Amino acid sequence: MTLSSAAAPAPPTAPDVLLRCQELVRPALRDAVKRLHPWTAEMAAYSFGWCEVGGAPASLGGGKGVRQALALLGAEAVGADAHTGVPAAVAVELVHAFSLLHDDIMDGDTVRRGRPAVWRAYGTGPAVLAGDALFALAVESLAAAPGGPGALRLLSAALSDLVRGQADDLLFAARPWAGPQRVTPEEYRAMAERKTGALLGCALALGAALGGAPSPVTGALDRAGRHLGIAFQMVDDVLGIWGRPDVTGKPVGGDLRERKKTFPVLAALRSPAARHLPTLLASPAHAREAAALVERAGGRTAALAEARAQTAAARALLAGLPLAAGTAGELLLLLDFLVGRDL
Repeated sequence: MTLSSAAAPAPPTAPDVLLRCQELVRPALRDAVKRLHPWTAEMAAYSFGWCEVGGAPASLGGGKGVRQALALLGAEAVGADAHTGVPAAVAVELVHAFSLLHDDIMDGDTVRRGRPAVWRAYGTGPAVLAGDALFALAVESLAAAPGGPGALRLLSAALSDLVRGQADDLLFAARPWAGPQRVTPEEYRAMAERKTGALLGCALALGAALGGAPSPVTGALDRAGRHLGIAFQMVDDVLGIWGRPDVTGKPVGGDLRERKKTFPVLAALRSPAARHLPTLLASPAHAREAAALVERAGGRTAALAEARAQTAAARALLAGLPLAAGTAGELLLLLDFLVGRDL
């Protein structure tokens, strides 16, 4: 009688990869937040879903952890141990949290992940302060890591692009829907690369840099992450109009009610079929009609096509690098997962 060999373990899925990375980073992230002033630490913990207002423990989802996962995978992809990338993962996660706190204030978004945004829960001034504290903590955490001073240059460049992207996004709000001063899809794509892509690219590059990768490799990883960022933003834009509230944590058509200039809308406006769209966009009460018209005019299709094109560009860059095979496969899993999520 022969014993059958044990079944081979199932290959990891994208959620498996994200969970593995979250479990590696969470202790260091919590330790970092504990170094803050107790008040700003509570607001930071609330933003991560670790507590309620007042500090009572909570275990709410704090996002997918995409940036921290990219930082760890960046380190593993160049042959380093995942723990080498933990300081980079902590830094990018803190910067991301800082940017969300401030973005919600600037955009007037009152809900984040299904509950009041930090500025609604604690007040505008305290939320600004908490964001500043998270930013300072990110710099401090990365500077203390081996190779941190060089990595700080990568983070500084990404932050500069992030701020430029946010500035463009805010300025877009004052521009008309039609005419020579309208926002074009090309301008929006450039904004998305800075506002969303810069930190994703930085996450991959930072992990690789702490893992000892040369600058040509970190540069290519940064560019791949930027392509992923644009794709990620395109999917976010689609979800912001047609996503389910139980998935997005926001009401259906929320971006249209807030008259946000997102890629599906800007692409639809190029179609003669959307000639009445500016009139619909002028009234939040017509958000449902506007969403239907954006879809008929090809806006949804254009945004998803752009997401696929940007993902293909990221894949091509990764394929041209000498990355560890297993980690390269996990990176590709994340690419497909993030572009196909909840659609």
